[in-house]
Amino acid sequence: MSSTTASSTPLASTAAAVHSRRIVSIDALRGLVMCIMLMDHVRETLYLHLQVSDPMDVADTPARVFFSRLAAHFCAPAFVFLTGLGSWLYAHPPGAAPRSAREFLLKRGALILLLEVTVISFLWVGELPRVIYLQVMWAIGVSMLVLAFASALPRGLLLAIGLVIVCGHNALAGISLPADHPLYVPWTLLLHRGWVSQDTIPQIRLTYPVLPWIGVILLGWAAGPLFSAQVDGRRRQRLLVGLGIACWAALLLLRGFNLYGENAPWSPQATTLLTVMDFLNYTKYPPSLDFLLLTLGGSLFVLAAFEHADNPFSRFVSTYGGAPMFFYILHLAVLVFGYRLLLALFGPNQGERFGVAPEQFWMVWLVSVALLLALYPPTRAFAGYKRRTKRAWVKYF
Repeated sequence: MSSTTASSTPLASTAAAVHSRRIVSIDALRGLVMCIMLMDHVRETLYLHLQVSDPMDVADTPARVFFSRLAAHFCAPAFVFLTGLGSWLYAHPPGAAPRSAREFLLKRGALILLLEVTVISFLWVGELPRVIYLQVMWAIGVSMLVLAFASALPRGLLLAIGLVIVCGHNALAGISLPADHPLYVPWTLLLHRGWVSQDTIPQIRLTYPVLPWIGVILLGWAAGPLFSAQVDGRRRQRLLVGLGIACWAALLLLRGFNLYGENAPWSPQATTLLTVMDFLNYTKYPPSLDFLLLTLGGSLFVLAAFEHADNPFSRFVSTYGGAPMFFYILHLAVLVFGYRLLLALFGPNQGERFGVAPEQFWMVWLVSVALLLALYPPTRAFAGYKRRTKRAWVKYF
């Protein structure tokens, strides 16, 4: 063996080891927010008779419901950000030459959109839907398609575009168009919840306006080099914490003085708890700047915390993060058919629905923990199969 080969092998091994630890931190955050997502979907299953508004009505929303919903706010921003970050890592594998991510993003984005309007729409209601709701998977799929073509642009330019979108879209939030306007559909798809089509079967209604999420995925792509094998873990932690502090400092300034970033201003309430709730009450559809500063800032802190984590909790949540689409589809199927079973066994006890009473909201948390434990073995088995198999389609799940 030549001296050149001998000296380069340990470096390659070290880079691969660093890369492996970095992937664990990303999977851990992705898995953590998916666990929180399951809790929110259990709430939507067992507590739909008392659905919350957007933003929430602080006066009429119990604190236990408010903070459960607030925790779920972190899910979509973290997942979309990590999608952009993971795409950059795919395009820049450690120890190898950079490659184009376009084909990967086009294929996966198209698959996610197809699943959204077929399998996922079916699983939300357990039957052929009369209304297709374009939700978070729609936003992720479209964002990936946009990134597929944008990824060839300089990273600095994409960072600038992402910042302009994330910081500037609130200035357009008050502009709405009538349904008969020729630009109503594209404007709705970009920035407003509403009907896309009511004259078709099924009808189509938009839940996740996509423009802010395009900004988030671009920021994730721009953050990719922070997670390269060339960046020391301690330095990465410091950078992530610094960026998280910057996000929350900007939030305190903008929200504290009701300057910009949220169209629902806060004000002092009758109690300290209600005042905190009002301050943290942000619009999700579409996500306001304050919403994104809170959630992306928090996600950066969690990424930093998971940088060197290797414990039962980090390994537990990483399992869900290693097979996200499989877990997403599986938990929707369990929830919709589990709910139908409960309804058949016990009948409707909350109007036309089966659900828990406000004083029994703790059951939402209990059922969530039970489902996480029940779904862990199949998710772990699929994640292991995904790592071992050479079947290309499995990698998309």
